[in-house]
Amino acid sequence: MLAKLSAAIVSLALTLAAPAGSVKDLVRFKGQGESMLQGYGLVIGLNNSGDSAKELAVAIPLSEILKNSGVNLGTPRVVDPKSKSVAMVAVTCTIRSGGARVDDKIDVTVSTLGSATSLEGGQLFLTPLKGPYPGDPTIYAIAEGPLQIEGTSKTSARVRGGARIVQDILMPEVGDTFDLIIDQPYADWAAATQIAVAINARAMPGGPAVAKVIDERTLRVTVPEAERKDRAGFIADVLAAEVTLNQLDLPATIIYNQKRGAILVSGDVQIGPVAITHSNLVITSLVPKALPTLQNPELRTERWAGVQTAARPSEQARLSDLMAAFKQLDIPTSEQIAVLEMMHKMGKLQAKIIVD
Repeated sequence: MLAKLSAAIVSLALTLAAPAGSVKDLVRFKGQGESMLQGYGLVIGLNNSGDSAKELAVAIPLSEILKNSGVNLGTPRVVDPKSKSVAMVAVTCTIRSGGARVDDKIDVTVSTLGSATSLEGGQLFLTPLKGPYPGDPTIYAIAEGPLQIEGTSKTSARVRGGARIVQDILMPEVGDTFDLIIDQPYADWAAATQIAVAINARAMPGGPAVAKVIDERTLRVTVPEAERKDRAGFIADVLAAEVTLNQLDLPATIIYNQKRGAILVSGDVQIGPVAITHSNLVITSLVPKALPTLQNPELRTERWAGVQTAARPSEQARLSDLMAAFKQLDIPTSEQIAVLEMMHKMGKLQAKIIVD
């Protein structure tokens, strides 16, 4: 019993140490990426924070709405110029890869176009959404609903599930040969090779390879002639192929979200020795030698923060140590990313930086 319990613990430890995912979590079909819908409409119900009704860009569509509802005002100039309960807005909607079907509901983003100061408390009036290319008259969705302000800006907002699809948005059919595009975070030659190996092992075990690497982001898959009668089943096997994420040999990554002011760092980012000054702040990165007497180096200069590996004296300083120094000195996030970008240019930051 004890031996079985030990084996189970070892198995669990190995599972935790080597997280796995499937190919469908890492790729998309070429030609089946995201698409955009857009339109222009009105937000109503604002508390004196909308556009001036004397602006024709607002007065004309407002008059048309009233006219279509049986209220004919004649000329749009008779609309009360003092009213600021309405705002002209741009409405956009992102259709995820794979398309959308009639009656799907998708979030929309709403942004002011005129002099409106706030969309808070407003309601998006029925707005038709078309494709992004001029000349396409097809209406793919109708958007409407109450607005939710996100972030600090009150001139942009979101309507949760605000767009209802009224026309199918279909993706190109998958043929006998198709390309899989690896998502940006996993784009790497080593990762592409490992994904191809996983596909070949699952889709054609012991047989000829069906997936080959074209470049660091592209895999080309050929459906064997014997599998073309059940192409859906073959594609399902390809997408279900298991990939051990630790074997992808991905570079350390830093992601910076400008809108939210957030930085996400993978735990294996390392930094080289460097002294940094930014505005009135100076930071020092220390790499103590693997000697017991240097486990806790002391830095007495004011307005300097020591970046050290007290718990890991034999290692290089990691970015988490530098982030702790940033926190100690209360450096704003926007300035932190500026420092990181300069370190990256110097070759002192061993990571890929993605600004989102």
